[in-house]
Amino acid sequence: MKRFVVALPSVLGRNASKSKLLKNEKCVRTLQVGRTLSDSFTDHSTTPFPEFDTFATHDELYQFSLNSPDFFWGTLARSRINWYRDFGRVKDCDLTRGHIRWFLDGELNVSVNCVDRHAEKNPDSIALIWEKDEPGTQEYVTYRELLQLVCRMSNVLESHGVKRGDRVAIYLPQSPVAVAAMLACARIGAIHNVVFAGFSSEALAGRIVDAQAETVITADQGVRGGKIIELKQVVDDALKSCTCVKRVFVYQRTGNDVPMGKLDINLDKELASQPDTHTPAVMDSEDYLFMLYTSGSTGKPKGIAHTQAGYLLYAGLTMKHVFDYKPNELFGCVADIGWITGHTYVVYGPLFNGAATLLFESTPVYPNPGRYWETIERLKLNHLYLAPTALRMLLKSGDSWVTKYDRSSLRKLGCVGEPLNREAWEWFYEVIGEERCDICDTWWQTETGGIAITPRPSAPGAEIRPAMPMRPFFGIDPVLMDPQMGTELTGGDVKGALCIKRPWPGMARSIYGDHQRFIDTYYKTYHGVYFTGDGAYRTKDGYYQITGRMDDVLNVSGHRLGTAEIEDVIDDLEETAESAVVGFPHDIKGWGIYAFVVLKDDVKTSEEEMKTQLKAMVKKRISAFAQPDIIMFTPGLPKTRSGKIMRRILRKIAANQPDELGDVSTLFDPSIVDALVEKHKQITGKS
Repeated sequence: MKRFVVALPSVLGRNASKSKLLKNEKCVRTLQVGRTLSDSFTDHSTTPFPEFDTFATHDELYQFSLNSPDFFWGTLARSRINWYRDFGRVKDCDLTRGHIRWFLDGELNVSVNCVDRHAEKNPDSIALIWEKDEPGTQEYVTYRELLQLVCRMSNVLESHGVKRGDRVAIYLPQSPVAVAAMLACARIGAIHNVVFAGFSSEALAGRIVDAQAETVITADQGVRGGKIIELKQVVDDALKSCTCVKRVFVYQRTGNDVPMGKLDINLDKELASQPDTHTPAVMDSEDYLFMLYTSGSTGKPKGIAHTQAGYLLYAGLTMKHVFDYKPNELFGCVADIGWITGHTYVVYGPLFNGAATLLFESTPVYPNPGRYWETIERLKLNHLYLAPTALRMLLKSGDSWVTKYDRSSLRKLGCVGEPLNREAWEWFYEVIGEERCDICDTWWQTETGGIAITPRPSAPGAEIRPAMPMRPFFGIDPVLMDPQMGTELTGGDVKGALCIKRPWPGMARSIYGDHQRFIDTYYKTYHGVYFTGDGAYRTKDGYYQITGRMDDVLNVSGHRLGTAEIEDVIDDLEETAESAVVGFPHDIKGWGIYAFVVLKDDVKTSEEEMKTQLKAMVKKRISAFAQPDIIMFTPGLPKTRSGKIMRRILRKIAANQPDELGDVSTLFDPSIVDALVEKHKQITGKS
């Protein structure tokens, strides 16, 4: 078995999480009780929650989680988390003010809960399986080795002046070093800000500046799909507009020669020079753990802030119970750590449970469409959690790429990122899972911290309906609101705006540096409840089906993109007068990007040349996945007499639904609609 090595000695250092760090005898007793109950939890008794074994049914326990949240969450927090100091009050929440606090005055360290306690108990068990870009070159990291790496990384950061409360931007490929960087930030009390290593230099710079990060951790290059990605060069370009940055740590992923500047520090050499022990910081439950940027309906991304104990508990519970994770199984979530799915179900959730978690560096189709299935056969993965986009793409490659590989190790399947269509669900279940694996079609968001609606957990034998997340997780109380009246819709067979009525520990606490925007975005639309921005349908049986976004945010290949972000780029083209971007149904990506562009008068440049320019601009300033799929140059946009663009009409045209445009007589110039419909037919060949 190949081990991951970064020039580190193999001896296990002194465990820094021993009880001498606890404040008093009461804390020691709390920690010991927590370990005892955690052990009973991993023994897999007949009930998923040994703490509540008096409940006869799943529904009874779910109702109890809603009706007695303090007892429910307080009991779980004390039994699952190792605390330095017990919390005094379970929660203090007022959703009308966006005021959310859980496990008040409790003290812990997330890194200790994810690494130290497992390294102490099972040091040689596998923590990370690094599935590198080339098949068959996987490397393994034990909990002992991960603890050493995290401690060394923590010492490196502190030796260069990184301190508690500092923001650290992480722009790294999927690797053990990236996981160690996240956990080291958690260990010393710094706030990590992981930026997907596919964002452009301009997008990276915006996130660094908004967070006022003084530290960046990156790599010389990345490797993905057989291609070299110039990560260091992207960072260098970003730093031209980031005067706040004082230091850049550079990990040698490829070892190729890249220019090093005055702010650059060779991370490999620094790691090799540091001791493999470290005393973790004692953190308050509500100290920030990380911030993660996500798109909104305006052009500026939002730095969603999550805190320590509540997020950790919710990540661990959902990972364990949604996927029915059992000890010694290999958990395979193929998401990138640059997204919330990677945070919760690649790093924090699995490691909190002492699991072996997959770090997938490659793509679903490299070197061929059989990559996932070959990986499952070679590594004997027990769980596969992926995006519907990847599933639909692989479905088109046919069954033969799947059936040639042994998938008998698989026990649970999951998907995340956007609604899963029925055809893809059936292929997932029948072909990939061989009709024996439950499919956990999950709905959740960066803001929820973890899975909120999903078919499992549920009563043994309870039905799972295709392409439907169905049931809320414990403590989640979804409601549907009437978008026009602002009132709650009761009963079944209703559609509305999906909101969540009660607080839960994993929910985001704020938008970094702008709490008023947090309130306005999530708690103002429907007073006193969390507004998800999604629409949903509730069946007569009370099950939930997500119908898509209700705002100007697109879900493209599982990535949230604000239409305003793309429009800002398009409008910067010299020839552009104005633009409007909407989503349209896409066979592979779920949603595609359709840009309507009005040009200035007397433009000499050809349309094809401008399309190329616009796509290049979007790729440079945002990312390749943000490039429009269709660009229509039009003499105008449908507007009301007050000048408001009627995006509803543009969405219908983009979706090839001209018969559903409704009344257009109130538009300032109704004739523009006919022109748009006709040009759409010419562009797409659809009538």
